[in-house]
Amino acid sequence: MTQKEALEVMKSGHNIYLTGRPGSGKTYLLNKFIQFLRQENIPTGVTAATGIAATHLNGMTLHSWSGMGVLNELDDKELKRLLKKRNLQKRLRKSRVLIIDEVSMLSAKHLDIASEIVRMSRQSWEPFGGMQVVLCGDFFQLPPVGNKSDRKTRLFAYHSRVWQELNPKICYLTEQHRQLDRKYLAALEAIRTNSVGESVRSLLRKRIGVSLRAGSSSSFRVQPECTKLYTHNADINVINAGELQKLPGKEQVFHMNSTGPIALVGMLHRSCLAPEALALKKGAFVMFVRNNFEQGFINGTLGVVEGFGDDGFPVVETKDGGRIKVFPEKWRIEEDGEVKAEIRQLPLRLAWAITVHKSQGMTIDAVEIDLRKSFESGMGYVALSRAPSLEGIRLMGLNDLALRVNEEVVEMDKRFQEASRLLQTTIMKKYE
Repeated sequence: MTQKEALEVMKSGHNIYLTGRPGSGKTYLLNKFIQFLRQENIPTGVTAATGIAATHLNGMTLHSWSGMGVLNELDDKELKRLLKKRNLQKRLRKSRVLIIDEVSMLSAKHLDIASEIVRMSRQSWEPFGGMQVVLCGDFFQLPPVGNKSDRKTRLFAYHSRVWQELNPKICYLTEQHRQLDRKYLAALEAIRTNSVGESVRSLLRKRIGVSLRAGSSSSFRVQPECTKLYTHNADINVINAGELQKLPGKEQVFHMNSTGPIALVGMLHRSCLAPEALALKKGAFVMFVRNNFEQGFINGTLGVVEGFGDDGFPVVETKDGGRIKVFPEKWRIEEDGEVKAEIRQLPLRLAWAITVHKSQGMTIDAVEIDLRKSFESGMGYVALSRAPSLEGIRLMGLNDLALRVNEEVVEMDKRFQEASRLLQTTIMKKYE
């Protein structure tokens, strides 16, 4: 299904599950839909399963929006407490549309709890109190982090009672905006369908230890050429700070500014990939952490700090030789077009190292990946699908799990694709 077709279905008022392969433009399309809703003055809850994903939509986590917080059980006492919160009740009763991004990382149990809170707040037995719900994500991405003693906290969201009640229309995006290399796309598809054979393994083995092509910038000839993705939560900040310390020259530190209630500002701080205090030097290896097509960068664009302007802001030379003067950008939590909280910082972070988890949603020009210690199905798929082409990947090794995805998800994905094709046929007949 094309983005244009999916947007029309979303505008129709149906409950939706928007999905597609990495690079198909899911978050871009969500933002287009949110823009439409605001133009129409439709009160909307903009949420995501994770804080990082929420910042890309100027929203908040579903846990915060619904008042669920860290609850794993919803008893009468907790429900009564939530029903007494005036601001929460006003938000839940007013919203007509609810958007939930990165739903793959939301457990079935927590989706049901969120729906139950909204139902009771709106005094309606309809799922999520009768509002339109737009779910978005890709279940091949990293799964929910659940409680080992509670199976339902580890089940994917489509196992929830409310998913069945919502019965969402499936919009499976088929356009590709990140990878255009056919061999690379075929390899990623083989991983996605658990059908990796010797030809794909051979293709990937050829990327082990290779030197990546240097950019046109002379600055890149003295840089590590790529960002290192870590499967385990190594101390990324220590690694990046250590590399920065090796560079000569004086540090320039850029501090995050904020406005709004302490709780909401704290949520933005924790969710934003740009650090509260960003230390830079000439020659620092950096990564952009926002999309700004007008300025010429996207989330994951690599560059080197060439120097600092008279106003103190850095000039970054990107890997393709472009020069970008970097100014602070805003991350917001908005509700019904009103800014509830805002932080301002340069859209950069040091780029010598990052975790696979935090790389979700990024397009990274050049990346070094060590998959020898992959411990979760889908982890290798997430990491390998960050780069626009095979030429931008240097592998340090991989284990068998790195090339596996969840078998259950493979079967569900087939159903999602078929449901989307049937819906697309219906749309086409409508306009014949």
